[in-house]
Amino acid sequence: MKTKIILVSFSLFLVANIGFAQKKDEPKSIISDKISIKKYYNKEELERLQKGDLLTLYTERTEALIETLPYIAFATKPGITMSSLGIPNDNDNRKILDSKVEATKDFLESNRGFQGKILPYSDTSKLISAILFYEEILKSLHEYSEFH
Repeated sequence: MKTKIILVSFSLFLVANIGFAQKKDEPKSIISDKISIKKYYNKEELERLQKGDLLTLYTERTEALIETLPYIAFATKPGITMSSLGIPNDNDNRKILDSKVEATKDFLESNRGFQGKILPYSDTSKLISAILFYEEILKSLHEYSEFH
């Protein structure tokens, strides 16, 4: 009985390790797949929202732009990988992409902290204007991807 338990445990351990080992070499998306804008607003809708909701929208749009704009030469939407662009999915390139992902994550975390402390002091009308401007840029990115 002990032998069976040991063999089953060992087998599960091997299967789990194989699963994780394969995931490590899978091509990763250049743009995070966590980026999504659920709704675009017009000025009247934004004017009806509380400032706290506006701050959340502003932060979401800032993060979407930070995750997307630097990489429009490659992609404007999540799902594009180095392999799909013909870039070798070798160890060096995966390390560079992982480093980029980690640096972006650190920056977004730091920026979220800054915005959480400083943005509440912003003028509501300027906040609304900024959200509308960011949304126009994000819409333009969708149009850009259709033409290129």
